[in-house]
Amino acid sequence: MSDLVFIAFDTEKHAEEVREKVLAMQREYLIDVEDAVIAVRDDDGRVKLNQLIHPARTGAVSGAFWGMLIGWLFLMPVAGAAVGAAGGALGGSLVDVGINDDDMKRQANEALKPGAAGLFLLIRKMTTDKVLEDLKGVGGAVIKTSFDNAKEEALRQALSAPLPPPAPAPQAAPAEPAKT
Repeated sequence: MSDLVFIAFDTEKHAEEVREKVLAMQREYLIDVEDAVIAVRDDDGRVKLNQLIHPARTGAVSGAFWGMLIGWLFLMPVAGAAVGAAGGALGGSLVDVGINDDDMKRQANEALKPGAAGLFLLIRKMTTDKVLEDLKGVGGAVIKTSFDNAKEEALRQALSAPLPPPAPAPQAAPAEPAKT
């Protein structure tokens, strides 16, 4: 079963940086993310979703390929590609994979102030201690999770933990006086 996490940030840029960090952890097999969506509430109160997967676009490309292939049978590959792309885009737009868009928009509208952004993560599984260590000090406020209370509290603490101070730069050895 997957877990849903919703974290609010002051800016879309900050939310995007954290999403990139999570996706980098996925490439290291520390976390398995099913969906990672950034919701941005504009100054007019409308919520825009920045999704990783665009089903309509994927459907259009796939439909164009198959439409052109079938169109070759009837000696009309361009018409087949156009009809296939339109059908694929329509089919893709009717399919909602990952987190429900309407739920994300509603939650973001309730939780985010205008100009703020939120990161929705649908997590299949994760190596909790390593993921929380990598997220230490990135900031953000946990709005909602389906984690148990202990894991949710550990996430809150990791996000709000102060970053360790940078290591001091190595000092160059003092130059010896020139011998005359």
